[in-house]
Amino acid sequence: QVQLVESGGGLVQAGGSLRLSCAASGDTFNMYAMAWFRQAPGKEREFVAAISWSGSNTWYADSVKGRFTISRDNAKNTVYLQMNSLKPEDTAVYYCNAERNYDGRGYWGQGTQVTVSA
Repeated sequence: QVQLVESGGGLVQAGGSLRLSCAASGDTFNMYAMAWFRQAPGKEREFVAAISWSGSNTWYADSVKGRFTISRDNAKNTVYLQMNSLKPEDTAVYYCNAERNYDGRGYWGQGTQVTVSA
């Protein structure tokens, strides 16, 4: 099974940028579609962005389209989330998710906190 470790979270002012990374280990990285989810205090976890195993297809939540970009480097076993024009409502714990392509089994990282101040 795959293990996921997120990094890159922190405190940023509104309008700023952050890049999150999720490093995978323990399995063949390109067998997994990857995604980012987030969970704000008192709210359910929600989808942010996803990328296919090859990187050729990406999907975004409407709330982040045009501001966030998901990418992956299969040589480095890492998926990224570039977040620009951050808003206070982007404040949440961001989680990396891996979905294995042949059985749909999913795995989660431990999360990284992103806080956007007004």
